[in-house]
Amino acid sequence: MVPLPRIGFLAPVLAAALLVSCATAPFHRVDGVLEQGRYEESAAALEKNRSSLYRAGDTILYYLDKGMLTHYAGLYPDSSRLLEAGERAIEAAYTRSILQEAGAYLINDLTRDYAGEDYEDIYTNSFNALNYYHRGDLDEALVEIRRMNNKIRNLADKYGAAVSSLQRKALEESLPIPANPQAPSSFNDSALARYLGMLFYRARGRDDDARIDGDYLRLAFANSPALYPHPLPASLDGELEIPQGMARLNILAFAGLSPVKKEQNLRLPIGNRYIKIALPELVYRPSAVSRVELVFDDGRRFDLELLENIEAVAAETFKARKNIIYLRSVIRASLKGVSSAALDSMAGESEGEASLVFGLLSLGAQIFAEASEQADLRISRYFPARAYVGGLTLSPGRYSFDLIYYNRQGGTLASFRCQDVPVLENTLNLTEVICLK
Repeated sequence: MVPLPRIGFLAPVLAAALLVSCATAPFHRVDGVLEQGRYEESAAALEKNRSSLYRAGDTILYYLDKGMLTHYAGLYPDSSRLLEAGERAIEAAYTRSILQEAGAYLINDLTRDYAGEDYEDIYTNSFNALNYYHRGDLDEALVEIRRMNNKIRNLADKYGAAVSSLQRKALEESLPIPANPQAPSSFNDSALARYLGMLFYRARGRDDDARIDGDYLRLAFANSPALYPHPLPASLDGELEIPQGMARLNILAFAGLSPVKKEQNLRLPIGNRYIKIALPELVYRPSAVSRVELVFDDGRRFDLELLENIEAVAAETFKARKNIIYLRSVIRASLKGVSSAALDSMAGESEGEASLVFGLLSLGAQIFAEASEQADLRISRYFPARAYVGGLTLSPGRYSFDLIYYNRQGGTLASFRCQDVPVLENTLNLTEVICLK
């Protein structure tokens, strides 16, 4: 019998491909109450519908989504537990991804457990730091900030081993090594992490450490102008120069929702035919928020200033990962294309029934290649898109004020009443608000 090169995998994986087809999960039950700012209800809705929202390999997504919703709801111990479980699962997923690599080459990336995007892993620490601040534990908050900074420093080296592995795979299969389509990420520091570090160190009386984080914050703006095209918040100048007998009020306001993914299909030539590759592409979710204002009861008004565009960081850090996805997709699609081409050749060289069988197998291989090539569109849904800050030096006392989110037409999207808030000397007085519209 004539051997059939590279088609032994077709029968089992064709059935598997049908199992990994994935439609967008119905999150509308969660999103409906979320948009109204009913965060505890949105977390409860997510838990109630967990089995329909997440597959077995989506554990990380569940931890991150519910961890963020419980943070917004003020359930800080629950949020810490979930975000820390998500972070541990991301670390463990790296080891599992090596074991699941073969399935990714044969079918698509949906055969792998979701391992988290870099920006998810990074900002998990920022929000857990805030959880610890609200729980009165500044030391643990600073541990989270240091973990986040270490992850950012390691980003540049993270994908080197993955690229080398893909190059070896291409050589083993006698395939051309596909070109890398994009430059590495230029994200090398987080203004949000440095801002929180500066405030937490200041509250602990560690003035030198607070100054260092303040300097790194300014360097983040200087070194990544594409990510920080907006001016440095003017309020930064007063954060480390609080006069004796005075106190500092800090405001941190989050707005909008982080990006989601859609599928981008490309056709690449291989021999006398074209192969399909399906890539995930990040898509911003438009936010209605145009500005955020602090209004005191005595009539004083102050605009908060943009500190970090989280959705831009998400897109920038995704570049390096998308490079890996692209390289793996080209190798995978090439293997599928080679199988079909080999069967075509065998059909042409055979006669009668054998020619028909090889022709049908070639057609089946082409159908499998087209149907099984799906982009992995999984991503967490409830990180915010932007972070705004404000800081004011005040006489110690109690203050009442409103934090108001406006749309582009000047209409009020959301208003948060902060009544009789203590602003004390020699401590961190940080108010956090969220509007995800």
